[in-house]
Amino acid sequence: MGGHPGPPPRRPGMTVPSGAPEGTRTRAPGDAPPGGLLGDLGRLPAADTPAGRFRLRPVRLPDDLPMLAAWMNDPAVAAFWELDGPPGTTADHVGAQLAGDGRSVPCVGVLDGRPVSYWELYRADLDPLALHYPARPHDTGVHLLLGPADTRGRGLGGLLIGAVADLVLRALPHCTRVVAEPDVRNAASVAAFRAAGFRRTADLDLPGKRAALMVRDRSPQPTPPAPPVRRSPADPP
Repeated sequence: MGGHPGPPPRRPGMTVPSGAPEGTRTRAPGDAPPGGLLGDLGRLPAADTPAGRFRLRPVRLPDDLPMLAAWMNDPAVAAFWELDGPPGTTADHVGAQLAGDGRSVPCVGVLDGRPVSYWELYRADLDPLALHYPARPHDTGVHLLLGPADTRGRGLGGLLIGAVADLVLRALPHCTRVVAEPDVRNAASVAAFRAAGFRRTADLDLPGKRAALMVRDRSPQPTPPAPPVRRSPADPP
């Protein structure tokens, strides 16, 4: 999700997907200063998964536009993202994030060298979504869609969501949760987030959709063992 004064119409969807942004995240007076809001999430390390080696890379316009526009015009995607139409529709949506202050990072997901997904990683606590749930500082949100039709319906969404959530939590030490808000009608998306270890914590009435708030908490870190106590020869056993 996302948006500040004067955003374009909300795109409420996802397809193993979550929901699309409430708008763009271009900077307005009073917003957080540019830079450093999400680190360099477009260049996270690759992850080895049972489906292959997966990595996120930043969206490159105009090179990626034909592919992204084709995905957005797939009826299964368009039903939730609402970005179907001429390529300019997708270009405006993605370009506004690239030109923004870094609180939303659009990426292409690549599996064994093949582009298979589109992702938006965003600061949920700086997003209008934060008006609808008890946000914590540095909550990081995720939207995604699986592009090629042959990637859907076989569990890949949950696998990749889990990998990305792990990478985000590893890269952002101040982030304690990854959140998502798929449309409640999008059963495949809700199931994919559950498979990735997310909990459905609430249903939210958002502009344009009713959403399932999905939350993945940072796993507790094991407590390191205490150092051995050094005994002096005079100490009793």
